[in-house]
Amino acid sequence: MKLIAAAITLLASSATAFAPVKVAQQSRFATSSMLMATQDELKQQVGYKAVDDYVKSGMVVGLGTGSTAYFAVERLGQKLASGELKDIVAIPTSVRTKEQAEELKIPLVTLDTHSKLDVAIDGADEVDPDLNLVKGGGGALLREKMVEVCADKFIVIVDESKLCDGLGPGFPLPVEITPFCHEHTLRLIANLPTTKGCEAILRMGSSSTNKPDGDEIAVTDNGNYIVDLHFKEPIKDAPKMAMELKNTVGVVDHGLFCGMTTAVIIAGSDGITVKEA
Repeated sequence: MKLIAAAITLLASSATAFAPVKVAQQSRFATSSMLMATQDELKQQVGYKAVDDYVKSGMVVGLGTGSTAYFAVERLGQKLASGELKDIVAIPTSVRTKEQAEELKIPLVTLDTHSKLDVAIDGADEVDPDLNLVKGGGGALLREKMVEVCADKFIVIVDESKLCDGLGPGFPLPVEITPFCHEHTLRLIANLPTTKGCEAILRMGSSSTNKPDGDEIAVTDNGNYIVDLHFKEPIKDAPKMAMELKNTVGVVDHGLFCGMTTAVIIAGSDGITVKEA
């Protein structure tokens, strides 16, 4: 009996010794899941807030592209389906957004029939203190700019990691160029007075990411190429660079969105904040 009791005591002691390790592992996993869920929730909240605060019945709405803009499109679809919003028409800025909007039965039009928008909602890759933006990491910069420049209000939705003291070092600047003599155009834009010293890299693989993920040249929805300009120092004069790039023959458009932003809705660890121009 003494031997049996000792064995039982030993087993209980072993179980107790292992229990904290198992609980700790579960706790770490749970904490990680909570952090991921919180980030997704914040993206959803900022996308929903843009629609809730700025979209009214009867409006023409520009729909952006990207993981945060996805939630704004989702929210617009919900409010149309519930009847809370009516008589809305929307203009998507990419094929991806167009497909999402069609699935949600959001009525779509184009700039050909609706050249004036009430509001456009989209994300950004970088936002500086003057609310100038770098956009185009997802390859939709031309359509985004064409739509958003026509909007009375342009609402930008981002997470706090996109805020910066100066554009450039934190995210490459995309420039959409024509395929014709693209190497010549790449050299031109890399040696402009405002861009000199940058590293110009032709985007390869999918146009929807600036990370090389294929051996073929990336092609945009418009049939063009993208050059990503990598800067080591902050861009000193974003509006001037925007003008020089736009005036370069062979450049279709670029990812500098200067003086266009009405407000930025920011998803952060402490919740949602709004910064107005």
